Parts: sequence; C-alpha cells; structure tokens
Amino acid sequence: MKTIRVEEIANYAGQEVAVRGWVYNRTDKGKLVFLLVRDGSGFVQCVAFKGDLSEALFEQIVRLPQESSVIVSGLVREDKRAPGIPGGYEIGVRDLQIVQAAAEDYPMALKEHGPDFALDHRHLWIRMPSQWAILRVRATVIAAIREWFDTHGFLNVDAPILTPAACEGTTTLFETEYFDEGKAYLTQSGQLYNEANIMAFGKVYCFGPTFRAEKSKTRRHLTEFWMVEPEIAFCDLDQLMEIEEQFVTHIVRRVLRDRGPELRSLGRDLSKLENIAPPFPRISYDEAAKKLQELYEAETDPEKKELLKFEWGIDFGSPHETALTNLYDKPLFVYGYPTAVKAFYMEPWPGRPEVCKSVDLLAPEGYGEIIGGSERMSSYDLLLQRIHEHGLPEEAFKWYLDLRKYGSVPHSGFGMGVERTVAWLCGIEHIREAIPYPRTIKRVYP
Repeated sequence: MKTIRVEEIANYAGQEVAVRGWVYNRTDKGKLVFLLVRDGSGFVQCVAFKGDLSEALFEQIVRLPQESSVIVSGLVREDKRAPGIPGGYEIGVRDLQIVQAAAEDYPMALKEHGPDFALDHRHLWIRMPSQWAILRVRATVIAAIREWFDTHGFLNVDAPILTPAACEGTTTLFETEYFDEGKAYLTQSGQLYNEANIMAFGKVYCFGPTFRAEKSKTRRHLTEFWMVEPEIAFCDLDQLMEIEEQFVTHIVRRVLRDRGPELRSLGRDLSKLENIAPPFPRISYDEAAKKLQELYEAETDPEKKELLKFEWGIDFGSPHETALTNLYDKPLFVYGYPTAVKAFYMEPWPGRPEVCKSVDLLAPEGYGEIIGGSERMSSYDLLLQRIHEHGLPEEAFKWYLDLRKYGSVPHSGFGMGVERTVAWLCGIEHIREAIPYPRTIKRVYP
C-alpha cells in the first residue's frame, strides 16, 4: 500500500493508500466517525464505519483527541461534497494506527480565540487551516520571487545583517555592542550593499530578514520582516517601474497557479487577482495629492473626512493609501514624492529639488504600499551633501561614497516586503498572520 500526500490524492481515486498525519477534527455519527486529517500538504476527510473495523479499534477512533498523530489506511473515493483542502475526495478507513493519542487539553480547541491567546500559542495556531494556507502561500511567493530574478539575469548576493550605520532613519535602529568596534546595528535594508554589488555584477538582489525599531502598532508593521531588494545598474525610474509590474504579475500568476485551493479556503476572491496584469496605472505624488483633496471635499462622514485630511509635503498614511487604491483595480504606482519624506540617497527630480525620483507601488483593495523604490543618487558631491543634511556620520558611509568616485552610473532599485505582499494576496486583515512567528513592539514569544 502506497503512502501518499493529501495534496496528490486526486491521482489515487479507487486505490488503497496510507496517509500519515494528525487528527484536526472528529465528528461522531453513531456507526460513523468522520475524521478530518491533515498531513502538512492538505486536509482530507477519513470516514470510519463501525462495520469495517474491529470493535476495539472503532472505540479508539471514537475517543481520539484533536491533534492525535495517526496513520490512516483505506480506499480513496471521489465525492464532490467531501470537505478538506483541496477537497472532493475522502478515504474510507480500513485501518488506523495511533502514533500518539494527544493530551485532552489542547489549547487551540476548535472555538473562537482572541488574537493575544492565538499569538501566545502561535506554535500551535499554525496548524489551523487558515494559518496553514497563508504560510503555504508565503512559501510560493518566496519561490516565485527567486524564480523571476534568477531567470531575468539577476544574481543573488547576500547583504550583511549587522551594519555600521543606518540605511533609512536613525531612530528606527536596533543597536548592539560589537566587541571592540563600538556599536553595530541590525540591518534596515541591504540596499546600500546592493549598490556596491551592481558595480561588480550589473543586476543583483538580496533576500532576508530586516529590522525596524519603529514603535508602530498598525496592521501593516512588524519589527522583523522579510524583504527582497533588487538593484540594477544603468536603470532609470521608468525602467524600474516596468520591472516592478512584470515582477509582481509573475508572483500573482504563480500563486494563482499553485495555491488556488489554499486561497479559496481563505475565502479569497480570485477574480480580483486574475485581473492583475501590466500595465499598472501611474500617477505622480502631485496628482495623488489632488485626488486626495477631491476625496476629502466629497466626504460627508466627519470621522472619515478627518482621516483623509492631507496637505502637500507629508507622506501618505494608511487611510490615504486605501482611498487611492480604491480608485483602481490594479496595483498603483505613485512616483515623485517630496524629498523631505524619503531616504537620503534618492536622486532629485530635475528642476525640482523638493521632489525625488522615488516610487511606491500600492496594492489594490486598500492594502497599500508593498514596494518602495527609487533611482539612486549618482553624484558624489550631492550624496555627501545629503549625508551631512541628514546628520549621518560621514566616516561610516565612506565606502558608500566611494561608489560615486569609481565608475558611478545611473542606477535604481526597490524593496518588497514579503509579509505585506502575502497579506494582500491572501486577503487577510493583519500582517502578523503572514509570517510564521511575528515580532512586534509587544511580542517576542514564542
């Protein structure tokens, strides 16, 4: 008898198979017991009929606690009504071996749990169908990211996690003592190192955890998150946006192809994702500011009106991004942000020093920014001036300034947050469910 994974069960209709997994749920119906068994690749209904089994085994099945580990053997039957993921098939139980009968006091019993309780038991919460599905989508997003870059001429070059200086704001750094070298910081981004790497390899990307000591409690923020950061030599802002829309479209199509059952189990409207294709709409920050002003003036609800209040020169908040993305059914590029609200290394807009060559990609359905990017400064003198204006230590950036002395070229890049992208694709409310073990300003356990 062949041991199979649940995700491939459609290939074994009419055959006897074995599945190794855990009992997610048990429903007793007299002479029938329905077990929903998960094996890591999916969930399948297993039907135990009293007449097919010994009395002793049937009684054991009737008493099986949730999360008991088992090996189920039986006949695969096609039944469109059968629950599960992917569903549509069930196993008629011929035999069942109990590897371990779980303790009766399983914390994540099948009832409603508050978010704090669920996060305290994240090591068990990930067994639930919703969390399992989200993290399966996440794995496919990561695979699709690497696939696109690896097949489009990019080289994966790792950036350090411990760095001597800030890449973004100096107030959002996690600081640590570093032997006799003074202080070091957990990386906010691998971008600066990527800029060095492109001078050797042309097109690169780094992919790993990043850290922001930002005291934010919104549903879009984590203190530890994963980010992919490509950097491209001889690339301007327009070319960068073309790369971004091709890249994001590839991820969406790969997830739709490989994770349809998981998305459907989450209740995701797949038609909204199927609509994602180039070109994406593009508007300037100036145009976005005008649209927000129009939305503000048209809003009659005082509370909503207050949230939409906006003036040129400030960065978008979540309500502003949501309002803008609700105007479109595809991801939206907003480019040309005020220099004052962006990082020090962004190229100024020709003739408008108050604006920089930056671009954010906002996901539709109110999910907001998933990518932030820009054309980088290529002038040594201007970069040095900007470092001083931001109060950054020139000595720590000496190597970065060197890049503008020895063969500087126009170049661009972006960073995409994995968790924000997963939250959008899955249609979930909070980013903390898009990473296996979330770290926030109030949580570092488990």
